Amino acid sequence: MQLFYQKDVPHSGNITLTPDESKHLVKVLRKSIGDEVSLTDGKGHLFTCKITKCDLRKAELSIIEQKETPPPDHHIHLAIAPTKNTDRMEWMLEKITEIGFSELTFIKTANSERSFLKPDRLEKKMISACKQSIKTHFPIINPLTSFEELLDIRDHDETQQKFIAYVDENHSHHLFDLAKKKGAYLVLIGPEGDFSPEEINKAIAKGFIPVSLGKSRLRTETAGLSAVHTLSLLNN
Repeated sequence: MQLFYQKDVPHSGNITLTPDESKHLVKVLRKSIGDEVSLTDGKGHLFTCKITKCDLRKAELSIIEQKETPPPDHHIHLAIAPTKNTDRMEWMLEKITEIGFSELTFIKTANSERSFLKPDRLEKKMISACKQSIKTHFPIINPLTSFEELLDIRDHDETQQKFIAYVDENHSHHLFDLAKKKGAYLVLIGPEGDFSPEEINKAIAKGFIPVSLGKSRLRTETAGLSAVHTLSLLNN
């Protein structure tokens, strides 16, 4: 199944694909007029369409059928400090998208290595991974947010299970053991230099529960991937 993406899709009639999607349809996949393809708007709608015009910049589709796919029964929100090397964050984003998550917030902490990211590039990586893994509900990527601001925003949200993962040999409880199924989760992951003691204390005071992601010391992007995989596994 080849899945195409269009941000705004009318629920009937014709669709004109973007230049990138048109090129992929015509030049890469070599589709022809009359072929059927699948398309999503990233909001849970799955469309079966027929190609009515093959054009490298403005291919056109006609909607045959529309289905609404149910959203996941859990919400995984990963808040993570971006690494100095953006490739590592892009790699993590691709992998957690394939596994399945709902929301991503990059946070600026006391020991953060990077304070700027290219949102357009990250969105393209995320969309590509969604299409590859046949996702019809696309995750949200939030702007870079300070650690303190994130704590304040989520302070009164009692529906979320809130966790903070950091390096501490005294952690005795794994995320898998403390998280409850079919919940809404917010997991904080620090930079390579970890959270500062002050940040850890602030998070715990705001109701975040310290958790372990295993016995090994993980790199930032590996910890993010591990957290998402753990919660996804819990809900499978």
